[in-house]
Amino acid sequence: MFVRNFASSPRVLTAFRSTNSVLSTKLIVPCVQQTKVSHLCQTAGELSEPQVILEKLENENSGIYVLSLNRPKANALGKQLIHELISTLREVQFDQEARVLIFASKVEGMFCAGADLKERASMSKKEVQEFVFTLRSTFSSIQNLPVPTIAAIDGFALGGGAEIALACDMRVGGKNTVFGLPETSLAIIPGAGGTQRLPRIIGAAKAKELIFTCDRLDGAESHRIGLLNSFSTTQSPLDLAISLAKKIKDKGPIALRAAKIAIDVGMEMDISSGMKLEESCYQQVISTKDRLEGLAAFKEKRKPVYKGE
Repeated sequence: MFVRNFASSPRVLTAFRSTNSVLSTKLIVPCVQQTKVSHLCQTAGELSEPQVILEKLENENSGIYVLSLNRPKANALGKQLIHELISTLREVQFDQEARVLIFASKVEGMFCAGADLKERASMSKKEVQEFVFTLRSTFSSIQNLPVPTIAAIDGFALGGGAEIALACDMRVGGKNTVFGLPETSLAIIPGAGGTQRLPRIIGAAKAKELIFTCDRLDGAESHRIGLLNSFSTTQSPLDLAISLAKKIKDKGPIALRAAKIAIDVGMEMDISSGMKLEESCYQQVISTKDRLEGLAAFKEKRKPVYKGE
């Protein structure tokens, strides 16, 4: 399990010294590499279909990765899916070619329905606590990935599925998008970041309303209140996500990482401390080869080629 925490400036600076990481995606285009996380069936020990698939787009989409949930019917968050998700996130974390990571689904009409309630019902109190802790840590690792992340919400994103989307940097949706946090109707609360990330995105009052009432939002309303960055009734959420990722992927990867840290960590600080954090992050990009390449490309009137150096 990996969870990066940028709670203080020394840790922020350390993040820049670590191995650079970047990401890619998939569209309906040729030349797509797929990485499937093999695993053993929980019952018989036989190999089953992967529940998480990582696709690396190529050619003009090189650097964009698509991580798709692939558990039949609902992408319910069970132990095996989370195990595969953790493994895949670790792979992306240290991938030198990754520039943007898109979260999507292979299950029609379903981004992720949340917890596997049948599996949850068979757990002891201790097992539930451990599993929710793992969910919380895993979703935090999504938030702390060094590359920009986009949730392509095509269908239902409920409970833990909504919390995956909230852990991403950006979210896009379409005509089939449905977002909701139904936990209080089950006499629990969102336990994997929902109570913390949702109010930071749409404001405390609206977040309380959605969590207290368990109301579900369609794509248009989600976009209106700022939960979705983009919304379309004609384009699929995955196409929207790829279009957004293409605008991002060729920017300086170290600069993107620095900007992400400055925003995410700075939002938890007073503005004076945030300004100091911004200064520290800016210092980290001054000495990069990418910065010199950007200046040279501007002078020579060409497109820069950044290498994350």
